[in-house]
Amino acid sequence: MTAIDLRQTQSPAAQSLEWHGGDMPYSVEFGDHFYCRTDGRLECGHVFLAGNRLPGRWRGCGAFTIGELGFGTGLNFCETWRQWKQASPNGGRLHFVSFERFPMQAEEIARALSHWQEIDAERQALVASWPHLPASRIDFDLGKVRLTVVCGTAIDGVTAAAERFDAWYLDGFAPSRNPDMWSEELMRLVFERTVPGGTFATYAAAGFVRRNLTAAGFAVERLPGFAGKREMLRGDKV
Repeated sequence: MTAIDLRQTQSPAAQSLEWHGGDMPYSVEFGDHFYCRTDGRLECGHVFLAGNRLPGRWRGCGAFTIGELGFGTGLNFCETWRQWKQASPNGGRLHFVSFERFPMQAEEIARALSHWQEIDAERQALVASWPHLPASRIDFDLGKVRLTVVCGTAIDGVTAAAERFDAWYLDGFAPSRNPDMWSEELMRLVFERTVPGGTFATYAAAGFVRRNLTAAGFAVERLPGFAGKREMLRGDKV
């Protein structure tokens, strides 16, 4: 069963978008694009899946929970779901929990993801089931995957989260443009809600982000970034 469960910690704020190059969404609030202009889907694979050692960790697991800071267009969810279907064990269950202050509308998600044929099936299923009311919950018989999007600030959402997470995708807008998403307080909450042996990965490599993750308790390492970017970060809760 695939469930889209939009919890609400605050009334969702309106999203102000511009579209660059046809289908590339740009946030007016944060002055940043939603994904890498080279290829956001490939960046997701390089940073978030490989950085969390996925899909290898899925083999043999009964259930796996991913937390994400910043749902955005749903690109990371769709690419993760695509790879989960290929690699997950029979009977395995994936719960993908994302914290998003400015949820997009279904037609905006459809447009932003339209040029990746590799995730077209996932895009269509996500768009078709995307709720109009953020407090609603919709279930579909599309596999053993659950999506929960928590509307409101990340600090409120993660504070209230009942889940414990096996892996994190830290994918807020650039730290220089959205520092609250990378604060020491939020990174400590992320660490507290990560299972022993759990991991995180992020495209961000700013010094204060690395220091906040280290102060939270993660063992942090720097790896080569995507598409010529010098570094990214990943880490473990040891």
